[in-house]
Amino acid sequence: MDVVLPCLDEAEALPWVLARIPDGWRAVVVDNGSSDGSPDVASALGATVVHEPRRGFGAACHAGLLAAEAEYVCFCDCDASLDPAELVPYVREVASGAADLVLGRRRPQGAGAWPLHARAGNLALARMLRRRTGLRLHDLGPLRATRREALLGLGLTDRRSGYPLQMVVRAADAGWRVAEREVPYRPRTGKSKVTGTWRGTWQAVHDMRRVLAEPPVAARTSVTAR
Repeated sequence: MDVVLPCLDEAEALPWVLARIPDGWRAVVVDNGSSDGSPDVASALGATVVHEPRRGFGAACHAGLLAAEAEYVCFCDCDASLDPAELVPYVREVASGAADLVLGRRRPQGAGAWPLHARAGNLALARMLRRRTGLRLHDLGPLRATRREALLGLGLTDRRSGYPLQMVVRAADAGWRVAEREVPYRPRTGKSKVTGTWRGTWQAVHDMRRVLAEPPVAARTSVTAR
């Protein structure tokens, strides 16, 4: 299994995150223009480092997906708010055929783990997603697992904050079974580049509204036979 970890100035959080990558899994840290030495830290800790010069969360995630080689690919933030070890049952669920895409529903642990404005934006998007696809999800969090080839077949095009939502929308359009599992969500290390400010949050909402307005796109490949 490969775990894609989009990274922008996360040198302080990387040791905690990489120490929790399950044994036998590969960490793919995608540096998105860090100035704090994050790539060197990640490399020294045994991660595969990919450089994506084009700024944007989606750009980093997709570069990691293209660099992945394993049958299963996972995504996790690189700021120590989420434990990548939580992905083990997600992969099992996909491998067993019980689901095609498993998402983490964040449950905040401690003060400051999930600012009010970020929760409000996430709730609004979940409601819009339900109207668009019929999926009754509560969160569009970054912890997720699926099959790599099937995900590539969705032809994701967003390279900013809309990438995680586009993944879910196109999966739903392709008839994927999308599951949601609760996961602890801790206060992140350092300042968020998106949800740390009202401006960043609502820019993300703007990007995601654009994704929701897209017409359905047929997947190039189907999920593995169930």
